[in-house]
Amino acid sequence: MSVYVLPILFLGVFVYSYFKKVNTYDTFVKGAKGAIPLVLDIFPFIATIMIAVALLRASGITTILATALNPIFSFLGIPSELTELILLRPFTGAGSYGLLNSVLSTYGPDSYISRCACVILGCSETIFYVATVYFSQTKVKKLLYAIPVALICALVGAIVACFVCRFI
Repeated sequence: MSVYVLPILFLGVFVYSYFKKVNTYDTFVKGAKGAIPLVLDIFPFIATIMIAVALLRASGITTILATALNPIFSFLGIPSELTELILLRPFTGAGSYGLLNSVLSTYGPDSYISRCACVILGCSETIFYVATVYFSQTKVKKLLYAIPVALICALVGAIVACFVCRFI
């Protein structure tokens, strides 16, 4: 059934645009033209985040932070093997999925740690990436509350994820 969802969605859009008398091709081209300046505006912000994450991982700072935070995360019910994953998730999606792959390979897909890692990635977001993209386009400059609240929510989500996975 899921194989048919995307074709049905496209067909629905074309039928809807036909009845609304909207030129679908011209509208698509107009949207694509608008995407190019958007990409050029966002690119420096995205490049900065990607470079910062690569530098943090290459320098070993994430490993040092993970080791330092292990006792706190263990107290909160988060397995120590997932500390680096929780630290990297707000910065990078690809790096997080790389760590998830490592966890799945090491502990197996049905282990408690792997289930926790999967739920943590499913219930969290790349906070700094999203903030970079959205706030760069909305011209919002006062991030005093947005980033800390998002980071606290991500940590609470990780704690709840591990708590729920303990009983599954």
